[in-house]
Amino acid sequence: MTTASAPRSVPRRNALRALAVAVALAGASTPALGGPAFAAEPETYTLTVRHLDRAGQATAPYRTSVTGISGPGADTSVRLDAPSGVTTVRLPKGRYVLDSNLTSGLEPGGTIWTDWIVQPRLDLDHDTTVTVDARTTALVDVRPPDGSARFRHSGMFVEVTHEGATRTVNVANGSPNLRVAHLGPQTEAGAVKQWFDVNWDTDTGGYLLGRTSTGTRALTGLSKHYSAQELATVNIRGAAGPGGAGTALVSLQPSNGASIGESRSVTTPGTATFHVAPERGTWDIGVTVPRADGSRPTYYTEDRVAVRAGATTTRTFDGPVFGPALTDRPAVSRDGDRITADVPLLADGDGHVPWTPSFDTAYTSLYRDGVLVGAASDAAGRGEFTVTPGTAGYRLATTATRKAAAGATTRVTASWTFASATTAAPTALPVSVVRFAPGLDPSGTATAGSALRIPVTVQGAAADGRVRSLTVSSSTDGGASWTRLPLDAGAVIVHNPPAGTTVSLRAELTDTDGNTLDQTITEAYRTR
Repeated sequence: MTTASAPRSVPRRNALRALAVAVALAGASTPALGGPAFAAEPETYTLTVRHLDRAGQATAPYRTSVTGISGPGADTSVRLDAPSGVTTVRLPKGRYVLDSNLTSGLEPGGTIWTDWIVQPRLDLDHDTTVTVDARTTALVDVRPPDGSARFRHSGMFVEVTHEGATRTVNVANGSPNLRVAHLGPQTEAGAVKQWFDVNWDTDTGGYLLGRTSTGTRALTGLSKHYSAQELATVNIRGAAGPGGAGTALVSLQPSNGASIGESRSVTTPGTATFHVAPERGTWDIGVTVPRADGSRPTYYTEDRVAVRAGATTTRTFDGPVFGPALTDRPAVSRDGDRITADVPLLADGDGHVPWTPSFDTAYTSLYRDGVLVGAASDAAGRGEFTVTPGTAGYRLATTATRKAAAGATTRVTASWTFASATTAAPTALPVSVVRFAPGLDPSGTATAGSALRIPVTVQGAAADGRVRSLTVSSSTDGGASWTRLPLDAGAVIVHNPPAGTTVSLRAELTDTDGNTLDQTITEAYRTR
């Protein structure tokens, strides 16, 4: 064989001698040969992988990956593919995880089976041959108690940890015909975490079943037929929110570990009912509500919802009373001489703060000792203001309006007063809000002419017994006149007006440090 000639160069041995002489003449010591300046290439070894089908024959329909975890091969990832069923690759020395997806093709009855084999510990320190054999797999059979439920999809995830590094492999399956197996030696204790999720549809929701495990091996097969008593029920209600398009998209998935979830459309007002496996931990909910006018939809989330076997948990989204709510993050803060407001003004009746609140106009302003500092528009409850250094009294005022929200908060206003001085770091400022939680029907209305008890809750600086005074009032004429309501055991009683009328709510609060709140929700709910 003839090869092209490379440019002539000094042989490496002569080059090293020349370098040694040059260093010696400079009065320095000669670097040791084989040290960092001449690091050897990583050791490599040949990995051969043989793939066998259910009949023990070499098979070509497969997807095999080898992913480095630690050692010189830690950053190596290869996909193996050869039509003969046997493939060879040369890899750096190290710890790897191998996973192989073998598709058996059509079996009697037209069924397609998937065999997924995982080797969580592949120590490549010599030439190695691995045999991936579909005959070693066992069935994954996890089913709901409802025999009429329809299989939707499943996913299995294996996470392997070694020397502080983690790698995850997974398989998704569109049929219930999944078989799995562990391959190779055990790992160190607790190094393998595995999650399995399988979802089944019903006409009103579905079943979200799953299992978790931690140990030294990947699973070989999995069998669990749930009873109704072993499952928890999660009801996700989509209310008839303002300007909604009559359909919401709800989603539910496990909070912990790698997972797959489920989503479905719900005509509002309406409810999706899911039965879930408590051992999968807490659950994350998402709700997207399109707007009838074609504007961007409103998106809500609630994370880490706890469930319990035999118990029902219900969450309602996009229903009144809409109004201010506080979350774990500071709503108003000061960093040096910059005050930032980000108060959620349009949380729904259950306190869910929308990622994209629906409103028509918004305005926020800040005053220092009665003098306007600045104003911001088109962002409900939000604004950033640079203030004069030193201590002063401040008033923060904000308003949002919604023309299409008749009977579901057409206008919300809030005004806070507080004292503030220059800060050395971001510091939360003492603001509060008042939440109203009447028991309304799914359409967001209350019975005309009835007495309605409305629980009243304080959030923020005045919470936990730090209220000096709190006055609650109602209005049936859009806020033109107000009736004060006695506060008793954390609630007020509103005598609902005739059908088709709206009720507005107002709260005036002073906390024990003298900070104040004046909050009004115009057309908080309507009567039927």
